[in-house]
Amino acid sequence: MTAKEIQAKIIKEYLKPRLKTFGYLNSGQNWWKDNGEFFTIIQLQNFSWNSKEKVDFCFNIGISIKVVEKNLQKPSAQNMTVQTRENLYLPTERIENKYHNKTGYTLSNEDDETKFLNEIVIDFENHILPELEKIKSIPDCVEKFGDITFFGDYLKKVLYENNII
Repeated sequence: MTAKEIQAKIIKEYLKPRLKTFGYLNSGQNWWKDNGEFFTIIQLQNFSWNSKEKVDFCFNIGISIKVVEKNLQKPSAQNMTVQTRENLYLPTERIENKYHNKTGYTLSNEDDETKFLNEIVIDFENHILPELEKIKSIPDCVEKFGDITFFGDYLKKVLYENNII
């Protein structure tokens, strides 16, 4: 099985069904969850240098404030008010290992599919999804993202200009 086929299998057999259990809808490699005043968005981004034999990718994760993105039916990374990557949700010891580096995940034909899947599962089950589940309100968004350079300031500006805070 090629790296690209392994990635596709993991998306189909783990990521899509698991995110669905958390209330995420899906279109392609974009998942979103309606949280009332905002959407939580997760987008799998493949890198341009990928091949069948080696795949590098990351997850763009953030929120989209509904008052800014009116009538949004299928939110994606382009609609994010705050955009981060999976590293924000991972402890330091999880950021660099055989399958993950500062840029994102890396998978080659030689890699063990089960071990790679296990790493994705650990990251999502123990870190990413629990952290995203804590964000239930606009104040939670400000608490989580408010101190992030650029995006935190932009979030506060958007909320202020729309009389949300």
